[in-house]
Amino acid sequence: MTKLNGKVIAGKVLVRPSEADEKTAGGLYIPDSAKDSPLQGEVVLVGSALKDQNIEVKTGDKVMYGKYAGTELNIENTKYLLISHNDILYVF
Repeated sequence: MTKLNGKVIAGKVLVRPSEADEKTAGGLYIPDSAKDSPLQGEVVLVGSALKDQNIEVKTGDKVMYGKYAGTELNIENTKYLLISHNDILYVF
């Protein structure tokens, strides 16, 4: 992973989404038009905490987030998702 220049504003988390599955459990290939966007990824950058808020994730954590969470960004030819800390549903 390359080191990103810059920082994330308070209360936000920058996530690199996982790749969508290429084929089903039965071995059928999924066309690009039918793939669902993944709902999990790896935390790349974490902004500082807002007032009266604890940041419970750190760089490198794997997280799950809501289907309509965040804003897609393209930074240095890599797709990222900028989400609110509150949109993170699960950390594993």
